[in-house]
Amino acid sequence: ARPRRPPGVRAGEPVDQADLPHPRLGYYGVLDERLDLGLLAAMADAHPEWQLVLVGPVAKIDHAALPRRPNLHYFGQRSYGELPAYLAGWDVCLLPFALNDSTRFISPTKTLEYMAAERPIVSTSITDVAEPYSDIVYLGDGPEAFIAAAEAALSQSDEERTRRVARMREVLARTSWDRTARDMERQVTDALARRRPQSQERTSVTHATEA
Repeated sequence: ARPRRPPGVRAGEPVDQADLPHPRLGYYGVLDERLDLGLLAAMADAHPEWQLVLVGPVAKIDHAALPRRPNLHYFGQRSYGELPAYLAGWDVCLLPFALNDSTRFISPTKTLEYMAAERPIVSTSITDVAEPYSDIVYLGDGPEAFIAAAEAALSQSDEERTRRVARMREVLARTSWDRTARDMERQVTDALARRRPQSQERTSVTHATEA
């Protein structure tokens, strides 16, 4: 059973996260072989003052494989509608993916969801994050570099935050579902328009042959 909301906890704050001190660095999604569990353990050890929050079900790996530290918090599966409330309480969003065959071709949609929250993002250099978003996302491979990227994200200046948030908004404006739908509609319309002259030409040729 989920814990009841204690007095003094603000509305909208998940109860299991409410008492965690800041900074909070979080990830939501399936906890499986794509995550670099050693990286998470190294982060927790290097910065015991950081609270690492992981929200999502465990799949394809043994629960016993999850590193256990006082500042590592596993909250299990939550509904999609509950995730924004967790994210709203994080200082940094994480994409701590291992670089292996399982992640070679992944394109995590949560990158854009994190951007919508306008939180700093730290990721390993998986292709579909590093190539398009290297000026937005803090990147680091291996424990030392990833931890350094998280430190940079937590200490970013107001000017740097403003720049990165502006870029996040640009990306979201280009990739929103409304825009995608409009682009698809335009492409279909253009394709139909290109077909019409060919159809008319074939009709004309048929008529001429019959004559």
